[in-house]
Amino acid sequence: MRVVRLHAPHDLRLTTEPDPVPEPAEALIRVGAMGICGSDIHWWLEGAVGETALTKPVVPGHELAGWVVGGPLDGHLVAVDPAIPCGHCAYCRAGHANLCPAVIFAGHGEQDGALRELMAWPAHRLTSLPDGFTAAAGALLEPMGVALHATDLAHLRPADTVAVVGLGPIGLLAVQLVRAAGAGRVIGVDPLAHRRQAAISLGADAVLAPAAVASAEARRDALAGADGADRVFEIAGTDSAIAEALELARPGARVMLAGIPDDDHSGFPAGLARRKGLTLVMVRRMKDMYPRCAALVQRGLVDLAPLVTGRFPLAQAPAAFDQAAARSGLKVIIEPQA
Repeated sequence: MRVVRLHAPHDLRLTTEPDPVPEPAEALIRVGAMGICGSDIHWWLEGAVGETALTKPVVPGHELAGWVVGGPLDGHLVAVDPAIPCGHCAYCRAGHANLCPAVIFAGHGEQDGALRELMAWPAHRLTSLPDGFTAAAGALLEPMGVALHATDLAHLRPADTVAVVGLGPIGLLAVQLVRAAGAGRVIGVDPLAHRRQAAISLGADAVLAPAAVASAEARRDALAGADGADRVFEIAGTDSAIAEALELARPGARVMLAGIPDDDHSGFPAGLARRKGLTLVMVRRMKDMYPRCAALVQRGLVDLAPLVTGRFPLAQAPAAFDQAAARSGLKVIIEPQA
């Protein structure tokens, strides 16, 4: 099979390796689509994500869907959960598998991910997708799961005003999810005009460039006169985005921090957060979200198709990562079978 490995920042190499042989509890998957995530861009640019650095050539990619080869699900299109929690620690037993300290995660550390034609993965981490799903849509269920987990953590109430700071794919999915959950007004913030426009087309009531957040008048107009948002999602990973999220929050609001910083350090205006009595919530990946995500898409409450703005074959993986890092579109997909 053909495989792409990351050897160092900006160093992706296409090679040929033996086909994987699945273990008894695993399924063999013909990878149909892999989405490039913000964390993948960190690997591409810096060779690290947070405290985890590249120690050997690894196959990137954790947003994926494909077709099962052999076994009970032979021929089925499945979404692949990239996380393999231990299942028996205190966090797993309490329903917080996303916090499992022994979790194995595709394309992270030394665990090979999805940027290859075939991969073996535990069968219990696969979700069979309904008719009408494409592999690209199946791959997008992973970032959607992160947005859905953040929405759960927000404790959203019907008619709440919500702000989303960072309108990449996860932010745009959050816009749709909070709208589906009954948000009364949704505001998006992003420096890129095409992302702000995408937010409007996907359900946001108003959008702001970051510079406008500092203006009390601009905030008041976007918030339709409210003194702040009830729930705020920060999905950019920069200190400036966190500051904007806190500025948009009303006193007593709940702020979800889902962005991943470049250097594993974040800072925020502590005085502002303290005076407002804000609750800051860290978002760690997701829990068991795939069935819920698929159902929301099937019911038409979330539209995934507009998020895919670039498609590349496996041999053009470096160009795909360059496009994703440039943030000139939304979601870039690599299709290993193309």
